[in-house]
Amino acid sequence: MSLEPDRLLDRQRLTRHLTLWRVAAVFALVALLATLSGDGDKIRKGNSVARLTVEGVIVEDLEREAALAGLADDPGTVALIIHINSPGGSVVGGESLFHAIRSAAERLPVAVVMGEVAASAGYMVALAGDRIFARQGSITGSIGVIWQTADITGLLTKLGITTEAIKSGPLKAVPSPLEPVTPEVREAAQTLVLDIYDLFVDMVSDRRHLSRAKVERLADGRVFTGRQALKVHLVDEIGGEDEARKWLADMHDVDSSLPVHELEIEDKDKLWRSLVSIMAEKTFFHERVTLDGLISLWHPEGAEGIQ
Repeated sequence: MSLEPDRLLDRQRLTRHLTLWRVAAVFALVALLATLSGDGDKIRKGNSVARLTVEGVIVEDLEREAALAGLADDPGTVALIIHINSPGGSVVGGESLFHAIRSAAERLPVAVVMGEVAASAGYMVALAGDRIFARQGSITGSIGVIWQTADITGLLTKLGITTEAIKSGPLKAVPSPLEPVTPEVREAAQTLVLDIYDLFVDMVSDRRHLSRAKVERLADGRVFTGRQALKVHLVDEIGGEDEARKWLADMHDVDSSLPVHELEIEDKDKLWRSLVSIMAEKTFFHERVTLDGLISLWHPEGAEGIQ
């Protein structure tokens, strides 16, 4: 039986209204989800423990440092856990993150939990913790600095290619793969590397309460398992986040039932830039080659891990 014209118009009008309300509800839900994901810390109620995950090659990250600085104004955060799974990175990246964590430690107890690897600049970051936990099989240590170059002048000569550099002084832009490493260049580079090495050794000596002589014996570039690192006092305890929470409860009265929230890093373009960076690095260059300046990085040649 067909509907009367007036009833049909009413039905169509009602359908349009319902559609509009549904569309409005969807937009409202999307806006709410965006607010929740982008500003999770502001809606968090009660006390909690913050967690910062440090993964991959470490470089200077101003947004990450700002997020750590923001913990000083967050009374709801009562402790900080740093998860590290990194072979190292740039010296400045490790140093700046170390100081950012130590600033947060002025108000919060900080526990560091090592994953598969926390070596070189990754270990430098770990030094910022008040207590360091490692798995028995974690790879850590590799205390040292490296500045690598290559001399391809012999190859270029065989190809009939000559290079020339016009510069203000003999130590400008060296070491360079386009120039042989002269004794003068080697001495200047070695002086630079050893200066940063001294900085690293001093950090280990100060934070781990070890004599400089003992640190120097450990700081020959070697890596340690978590068990070995415990024996030489580079870490404090074997364990993971559960053990870190127990230490926070026992030593700092941080309730182990408190929720853990991942520290939000404010950077709208970070995902896009990370994807582009990963694509470029994995396509054209080894990750280590893309680092500029002095680096503190552990990556054995030809090995992607321990089998």
